[in-house]
Amino acid sequence: MENSELTVILPCIISFVVCVILCPLLIPFLKKLKFGQYVREEGPQSHLKKTGTPTMGGIVIVLSIVITSLFYIKDNTDMIAVLFATVGFGIIGFMDDYIKVVMKRSLGLRAWQKLLGQILVTAIFGYYLINFTDVATTMLIPFSGGKYLDISYLFLPMLFLVMLGTVNGSNFTDGLDGLESSVTVLIATFFTVVAIGINSSISPITGAVAGSLLAFLLYNVYPAKVFMGDTGSLALGGFVAASAYMLQMPLFIPMVAFIYLAEVISVILQVAYFKLTGGKRLFKMAPIHHHFELMGWSETRIVAVFSVVTAILCLIALMGIN
Repeated sequence: MENSELTVILPCIISFVVCVILCPLLIPFLKKLKFGQYVREEGPQSHLKKTGTPTMGGIVIVLSIVITSLFYIKDNTDMIAVLFATVGFGIIGFMDDYIKVVMKRSLGLRAWQKLLGQILVTAIFGYYLINFTDVATTMLIPFSGGKYLDISYLFLPMLFLVMLGTVNGSNFTDGLDGLESSVTVLIATFFTVVAIGINSSISPITGAVAGSLLAFLLYNVYPAKVFMGDTGSLALGGFVAASAYMLQMPLFIPMVAFIYLAEVISVILQVAYFKLTGGKRLFKMAPIHHHFELMGWSETRIVAVFSVVTAILCLIALMGIN
């Protein structure tokens, strides 16, 4: 087996094993501490039964990624940027979860506090990317035959837009059992394939994310024994955006993370339409996965359809690299 294959397969296995071991330890601990999910009464009534299900399971995902990355980061320094974004956004999510679950403040961090934290993490990531890596600020254009786009001084504004959009899109996607995990494991697999193909040194961490999510899904599929919470969803959003930038592929995010984009846009459209029409709703409920729920789709059907869409788009994106 070639070294390039080993640097992906082994991190995936290590992260999977770590997550499989930690989940059965963490779930009873979270139950004991009564770190249960708060479910909004205005949401789908079928979700009320989820009240009390342990949340903050994203801690295990992040720990699995960090522990695995420590074995490879010395020889793969580009991983530092991706790991920082993953952990940095994960910490913001943890603080949000802690306030919701432990301090019993249902809205968690205030909007400005969450945004400020996200801007800070993005700023540090951007500074590190430009000053401490060899990654160019040009971006691969999908289906262009290998051409790159240079937007010069607009690079940083776009970085903030993409990072914050992706992170919050990931956060909105985490609303059904196994949805965020299923969609993101496919995105992580896409980035892993690309990283191997171009011999990028971030392949160990992309493989580690895929492994940890495969393990987490064992406990997160319907009916979920644990939720990842904002700790996991924000961390994964940070991972997706950071990986895309380290591979010079942010223009591929709307394709491979289309579900994230659809979730964000559905919320924006819902709010805008509500205000413009004086209280009317465009969707039965936003984010969009709740709209399908209220149309009668089961959680498992929505997760399956959204995952299939992501898988197909990831395959199309692979075709658009060259």
